[in-house]
Amino acid sequence: MPLFHRDSVSSSSRSSVDDPNTHTHTHHNKTGLFGHHTSHSTSGHSSASGSGARRSSVSHGHRTGHGLFRNKNPEDPAISAARDRVFHAEEAERAADKALYASRLAVQDARNNVKELERDAKEEARLAKVKQREAKDISKRAKPLGRHH
Repeated sequence: MPLFHRDSVSSSSRSSVDDPNTHTHTHHNKTGLFGHHTSHSTSGHSSASGSGARRSSVSHGHRTGHGLFRNKNPEDPAISAARDRVFHAEEAERAADKALYASRLAVQDARNNVKELERDAKEEARLAKVKQREAKDISKRAKPLGRHH
């Protein structure tokens, strides 16, 4: 079998894929070097969006490799387990990043609250000093009162 070959099977003997989103019939006639199918659409228009988008068979969930590096055996369980562990570690990292962000927001909110309390306390202290001075002035004015008894 040559490295670069063309399938001799006619497109009518292959099964066609009917995508319910685009209502196009896709025939798989060729495979690339790495087992990816090229798609040829008989109807290039999408009824859902009108954009004429075509979809490849790779996006439908499974790959059938006819290329040089196709995987003949199922994935090794150790590799699968390692991939799962990495996936879960990435999820945990994203969750930790979210928690860190939320924590930083909470710290910033608490600091802003403390600063506001300090400003309020300083303003209340200033007002108390003003009130104290006014009371002292009134007290000075009231001392001479009542000398004529």
